[in-house]
Formats: sequence, structure tokens, C-alpha cells
Amino acid sequence: MATEDLIEVTVFCTYHQVEYAFITSLEEAGLVHLTFVNQQHFIPQNQLSQLEKMIRLHQELDINIAGIEAIANVLDRLEDLQRQNLNLRNKLRLYETF
Repeated sequence: MATEDLIEVTVFCTYHQVEYAFITSLEEAGLVHLTFVNQQHFIPQNQLSQLEKMIRLHQELDINIAGIEAIANVLDRLEDLQRQNLNLRNKLRLYETF
């Protein structure tokens, strides 16, 4: 992965006014995956939107890491159910044409 696709954690923390320990707590909970390059932690660009949502949950709604983990789990399950629903609708369309 090129370093252009990575954002340094300390820069991200400064910009979003969040503590470095919060990001590492999210990583320990498995909610974010950090990349270690040249003795520095980086956030992959494809995780930024999800990480920003977690920060808003924490800052604006005062939700702790366990709560964020539960919400992320429910949202993942909801997305999976929506995907399954779409697949079933597509299969049903095949039978409707007969």
C-alpha cells in the first residue's frame, strides 16, 4: 500500500481533536486497522469515513468504545441483511418472468 493512501494517526488526531489512545482503543477492539510504516501508525484512507463516524458517536453522543463496537456490529449485520434482501429480490425477479 502506498503511503499516499495512508494518513498518519497523529495528524488525524490533531485534526479531529481526539486522543491517540482513543484510536488505539478502537484498534484493540478490532474496529479500525492501523498500518505500521517506519515506526509510525497510519490509517488507511478507505477507513476514514467509518472512523469519523465512530469519532462523532464518541464526541457528540458520548458513547464509549463498547457502545461503538455494539453499534458497528449492528450496522454490519444490517448491511448484510440488506445485501441478502437485494439478492433474494433479484432471484425472485427471475421467477416472476415465467
